[in-house]
Amino acid sequence: MKKRCLLGFFLCCFFIAKGQDTTIPSSVKNVEAKVDSVLALMTLEEKVGQLVQYNGSWDLTGPASEMNNKQKEENLKNGKVGAMLNVLSVEATRKAQKLVMENSRLKIPLMFGYDVIHGYSTIFPVPLAETSSWDLEAMEKTAQIAALESAANGINWTFSPMIDVSRDARWGRIMEGSGEDPYLTSKVAVAKVQGYQSNDLANPHTIAATAKHFAGYGFGEAGRDYNTVHIGENELHNTILPPFKAAAKAGVATFMNSFNDIDGTPATAHKTLQRDILKRDWNWNGFVVSDWGSIPEMIAHGLARDKKHAAQLALNAGSDMDMEGGAYEIGLVSLVEEGKVSEEYINDAVKRVLRVKFKLGLFEDPYLYANPELLDQISFEEHKAVARDVAKKSIVLLKNEKGLLPIQDSVKKIAVIGPLANDKDTPIGNWRAQGKSNSAVSLLEGLQNNVSKEVAISYAKGADLGMGERSFLMPLEINRTDTSGFQEAITKASEADLVIMALGEDAFQTGEGRSQVDIGLVGVQKELLKEIQKVNKNIVLVLINGRPLEITYASENIPAIVEAWQLGSESGNAIADVLLGDYNPSGKLPVSFPRAVGQEPLYYNQKNTGRPFNPTHVTYSGYTDEKKDALYPFGFGLSYTSFEYGNLSISEEELTPGNSIEVSFSLKNTGEREGKEIAQLYIRDLVASTTRPVKELKGFKMVKLAPGESKTVTFQINEEMLQFYSANKKWEAEAGEFEVMVGGNSRDLQKVKFSLKK
Repeated sequence: MKKRCLLGFFLCCFFIAKGQDTTIPSSVKNVEAKVDSVLALMTLEEKVGQLVQYNGSWDLTGPASEMNNKQKEENLKNGKVGAMLNVLSVEATRKAQKLVMENSRLKIPLMFGYDVIHGYSTIFPVPLAETSSWDLEAMEKTAQIAALESAANGINWTFSPMIDVSRDARWGRIMEGSGEDPYLTSKVAVAKVQGYQSNDLANPHTIAATAKHFAGYGFGEAGRDYNTVHIGENELHNTILPPFKAAAKAGVATFMNSFNDIDGTPATAHKTLQRDILKRDWNWNGFVVSDWGSIPEMIAHGLARDKKHAAQLALNAGSDMDMEGGAYEIGLVSLVEEGKVSEEYINDAVKRVLRVKFKLGLFEDPYLYANPELLDQISFEEHKAVARDVAKKSIVLLKNEKGLLPIQDSVKKIAVIGPLANDKDTPIGNWRAQGKSNSAVSLLEGLQNNVSKEVAISYAKGADLGMGERSFLMPLEINRTDTSGFQEAITKASEADLVIMALGEDAFQTGEGRSQVDIGLVGVQKELLKEIQKVNKNIVLVLINGRPLEITYASENIPAIVEAWQLGSESGNAIADVLLGDYNPSGKLPVSFPRAVGQEPLYYNQKNTGRPFNPTHVTYSGYTDEKKDALYPFGFGLSYTSFEYGNLSISEEELTPGNSIEVSFSLKNTGEREGKEIAQLYIRDLVASTTRPVKELKGFKMVKLAPGESKTVTFQINEEMLQFYSANKKWEAEAGEFEVMVGGNSRDLQKVKFSLKK
């Protein structure tokens, strides 16, 4: 393919080295000189155009029909648009790019973005589920595959990963993140960025990643989406920002700000976050894109008078690109002319956008991501195999009594029951990109595909769950009254050796805008479960869901519970792998499961109060009607074998700056099956300049053991691991005493003490 270079003659004159930038990985050379050379040629109107992103709301393979779209098409031709989103297919993106390259004065190529959240065509587990694998290599691999499938369809930019720490199961978008812990979320953030971008953004198999939502989005009051966030400086720096800092350090190409306000300032207009912390303190040089329409939404917030005022607030605060807000294109030119926005700020924003475009290789070849031959080179069968592998790694065994799992050879009749048992759509989850509706392998199909011929499988739906329209924007109607299918399910359960019940959430119960006050088995599901239990006690409950659920009744009454989440394209096969014992479950929860919804927000790394516990009377920080701890804690997950932790020791009782100490313990497989255990390391700072959590995850290792095998596991602890944002308003480790804890979850831990001397 013939390469095209923007104003090549002029660029050759500006190839003077200015210090090579290596923050965002790319093989493109002399990026800063090239950016400066293009900027010098631009008018103010063309600069503003680079900060505008349009939604592809019309068929770009044909003429624009509506008046608004005709104007958008003219703006593309005149170089007044920097990026588009939701333009899908090589044909459509090529057409849009041609409008710019064949008509605009400077021929600055477009970027094409899309919400590729957990796969493009091949759908992987929703992010919360995938985090349950604690397998960073697998997460990087799925991002790599998603990037390849996206690139083959003309996309060069994804609005992922979402790395909002969230502690509230009521928030629908908890399914899109990595849970409640900043350390684990940070590790996932880096894995995802590396998967999408690899070590060369100019490679046409990679796409630019976006760290979102900056910041505090997962802390919305009452678990309501888009809601007000009340946090202090300590919480911001110690809990919310670490994953974003890790993503910035990993070279993520773009950031997206969030819809919420933080203590009175919408994130879109938050100068401290965007200009001071992200761009200055972290020295990050990608660009910040708003969330959809979040700039003009500041009018509804009550901060901006109109779109022009909103544009002023956002640009001055460091929001570089306006996603489908219409504020920058109508307001920025006049704001500069009036002196309300400096052209220096405009130049900085434009340079950031141009920098990413150069690093993507778009100036060298604007059609780099419009290669129709790439799609033919993809092995979707290989991608499905990866989807099945990561899906089974993401399954968490919560309970297993009576030896029900793995399913024994003596079981000859299995009844598969529940509204999600033969559901081929819910496993795809929300934010499904181009995953086809009803394309997943259902649980019923997975069992039918994998059981021996001697096993008879019967099926009854029992009841509907979600009804009516099932789409991204519309609220989902829940069946709360119709139990007409119960009797068939009861009859089949009574005739079976084993019942597998598939309950949980419809795909459109979780996701953006899907906040709920009821996070239990909604509708008639619990009633169905109770009726089946009356006729057959041998029940394996398979949960298919996108958020932590309140399942106290099931935990107390059902012998086996499998958290299977919404696992994507190969869901049913992966669940069958675990139920039948072809794979020994190794997943661990990245979120706490509550005993009651009233505990939310709930998380393991809480702080002690002055009255943490007193069993003799009520004046302590607890509840009078429920325990205060989780039903299933962060990091929890069982196996078909058992593991024993012992011989915890520490190499030195005193840590000094510049050195490290070694924590070691024995881990033994005391069962009869080979298995993998995710050993976890937690640390507590006992006395500090600000109050500190009772424990914080600081490391984890996946250890594979044969039956009876024992290994010594070691973790290194250094001063950096002990740092936090202190009362001195900086990251530092303070001298004092610490507890180090190890175990298989955040609750069941052994501990030993050491001190830091400075």
